Amino acid sequence: MRLVSIPPPTGPQFGGGAQPPYFPHQGAPGPAPYFPYGPRPPAAVNGVAIAALVFGILCFLPAVGLVLGVIALLQIKRRGERGKGMAVAGVTLSSLGLVLWTAALVTGSVTAFWEGFREGARSGSVLALRTGDCFTSPGGLEGWTTTARKVPCADEHDGEVFALVAVPGTDFPGDDSLTELSEDRCYERRSAYVMDGWSLPEEIGVYYFAPSKESWSFGDRSVACVLGREDGTRFTGSLRSDATTLDAHQLAYLEAAEVLNVALDEVPESGYFDDDVSDDREWAGEVEEAVAEQVRLLRAHTWPAGAREPVDELVADLGKARLAWGRAAGTADPDAYWIREEEAWEATDPSLSITVREALGLVTSPPAYDEEVEREPEAGEMEV
Repeated sequence: MRLVSIPPPTGPQFGGGAQPPYFPHQGAPGPAPYFPYGPRPPAAVNGVAIAALVFGILCFLPAVGLVLGVIALLQIKRRGERGKGMAVAGVTLSSLGLVLWTAALVTGSVTAFWEGFREGARSGSVLALRTGDCFTSPGGLEGWTTTARKVPCADEHDGEVFALVAVPGTDFPGDDSLTELSEDRCYERRSAYVMDGWSLPEEIGVYYFAPSKESWSFGDRSVACVLGREDGTRFTGSLRSDATTLDAHQLAYLEAAEVLNVALDEVPESGYFDDDVSDDREWAGEVEEAVAEQVRLLRAHTWPAGAREPVDELVADLGKARLAWGRAAGTADPDAYWIREEEAWEATDPSLSITVREALGLVTSPPAYDEEVEREPEAGEMEV
């Protein structure tokens, strides 16, 4: 808390023939000055007493107010100053405040008060954003900003928060480290918020708000992962597709599909036609297991009447895909392996799931990057 100086009390001023009043803090205490002309001015008000009263009334730092009140009483007695009533009031109020603060600490009320204070201070800022919030920002999603106004997702907005990532450690990690953390963790968590990757428009990209060195000093310890248009324009409607927006059947299908998506996303970084296919064969075996698990999950769920036949057809197609990935995993010859892998990709055709999706009320148009299956990380977004 910043101490604010209190203007001196009104009284005789310098000039006009009057002598300047005596200020005890300018030298050792002594006899009061002699004024040959005019009446003796009233004693000065003790400044410490005023401060004690202020702290007592505010009650933010009761221990400080109590100490200042005691000091003021000692100074007033020694210097003959005014302000005893204010000092006593400061001591009384601070003592009461100290009792109340002690009780609040024991019951946890201070924590609740402080959290409420922090939330109030954060209102209207990036720090107030939570998962699922849609917002507008003066500068959109580019550059530095501290302002973000929450709006209904049905209204036009710049971005939608899909995850909050905690930043570990107590010291500011630096911009480079935060960039790496934000990019990795935000992309990892996107699929948990948008389980149906087909529903995500092609023009939507991933952004994030990372702590700055300044905000870190105020307790900012999280990265806000955001979805927004790559061209910087605003959009309407929520992009969320998870347990809060999907029905039980849609959720069951997407959870089963995600098993295969995760496996496909782990495709090795080796290029086509490498002589060493050991990593690729191991990965093909993992995809085979993922297809088997997807089939198990699809069979375990009780589907509505309109989706039973499409699901059965999909399960049969997945059985063929499983065999294809198994053949690739068991092929040691490099040239033969690459042929087997191509066959496995063809068997894992995303269009096979369209009839199931239509029956469940999900988006039926595959993302643009799924139209041609390529050996790239994007292939992990394929699902059947």
